[in-house]
Amino acid sequence: MISYGPGEVLRWLYRRRGPVVRFGFGAFRYVYLLGPDANRFVFANNELFEVGAAFAGLVPVDGETSLIVSDGEDHRRRRRLVQPALHHRQIEHYLETMAACADEVIDSWAPGQVVDVYQAFRGAIRQSTLRSLFGARMAADAEFFGAELQDLLDLVDRLPEAIRWHRALRTPLWRRAMRARERVDARIHAEIDRVRTHGADTDDQVLAMLVRGRDDGGGLTDQEVRDQAVTLIAAGYETTSAAMAWAVHALLTHPDCATRAAEEVRDVLGDKPPAADDLERLPYLRAVVSETLRLCPPAVVSARKAVRGFEFAGKRVAAGAMLLYSPYVTHRSPEVYEQALEFRPERWLPDDPGYRRRGPHEFAPFGGGPHRCIGSTMATTELTVMLARLLVRARLRPVSRSVRATGFAAMRPRGGLRTTVVATR
Repeated sequence: MISYGPGEVLRWLYRRRGPVVRFGFGAFRYVYLLGPDANRFVFANNELFEVGAAFAGLVPVDGETSLIVSDGEDHRRRRRLVQPALHHRQIEHYLETMAACADEVIDSWAPGQVVDVYQAFRGAIRQSTLRSLFGARMAADAEFFGAELQDLLDLVDRLPEAIRWHRALRTPLWRRAMRARERVDARIHAEIDRVRTHGADTDDQVLAMLVRGRDDGGGLTDQEVRDQAVTLIAAGYETTSAAMAWAVHALLTHPDCATRAAEEVRDVLGDKPPAADDLERLPYLRAVVSETLRLCPPAVVSARKAVRGFEFAGKRVAAGAMLLYSPYVTHRSPEVYEQALEFRPERWLPDDPGYRRRGPHEFAPFGGGPHRCIGSTMATTELTVMLARLLVRARLRPVSRSVRATGFAAMRPRGGLRTTVVATR
């Protein structure tokens, strides 16, 4: 299975230096807390940390009030108001759209054609996210959002210190990203104004939830709505499309797994797209998704800033330290998973001899604790639905079995994932 250079360095450090590793120099110095016990500590002691300072590099894309950079009561209030749009009962209404967007991509393929599966499903997932959450009006501008947000994503796909230098020097990359943000903001604020003034269309109820939602702390301001909307769009397709690519790569390089998954989908669904009740009847396909997220988590590392000093594993970490923990390291640790470097979806099935239920500190592709990714259920559902459609509707052959990983914001295939279409139906 694919490996990622920076993640492998952290695994090497964990094996040789234990769960607390100080790494780097000067402004680039970090404290890494590594392994399942470190994850448990971070998730259980939220009061020791803040995320806003740790994820400040994402502000140019997601905005100053995004859930990703929110702490304390602001985070709790915003999360309460966004959560209804991503509740599993609400997500059930999106399955038809998810399947339709996958089918539209597959319908565009012809036997013998070479396609970049990563880019193809990146577009499909962006379209699905916009249609599901924000309706046809914004989905009609999916290409616009893809192009403009790419300039912003290109900026934040680097170390936070590098982003600060781009901002301070007003480099061409920074200026291009800020022009893109202005265009994205204008488009989203136009939709916010429309909903506040004229009401929602029948298919943009999620935008209406954000605009009109209320709790004891009041509603969201226009800026807060904008920031949550951009976060849902950008984070949704950026990380989910990377996971989709890794799932396809894993199935292409493990044909027995692909055959078993495809047979399950055909036995349960035939040719029809999955409905909400069908997902529980696809245990092996869901295991493929879990195994993909184990080996290729959306974020190799995640960050916190220590607001108070603390001790962990016998070592002192000072207040103000920038701290990182790594799902990648935990997920590939032999003390946590047998045959940790092997792609074995069956490890997630209760009838497998090696099965055991995993705690959130052992399986953390979406983080954990109060800041666990709010879109995790939508992401895993979308992966399951789109893989189901791909498995029954197309046969692909890899152009090359050598695929390298890259990326800071999300681990993704360098240069895409090129495949040859063998057949479609």
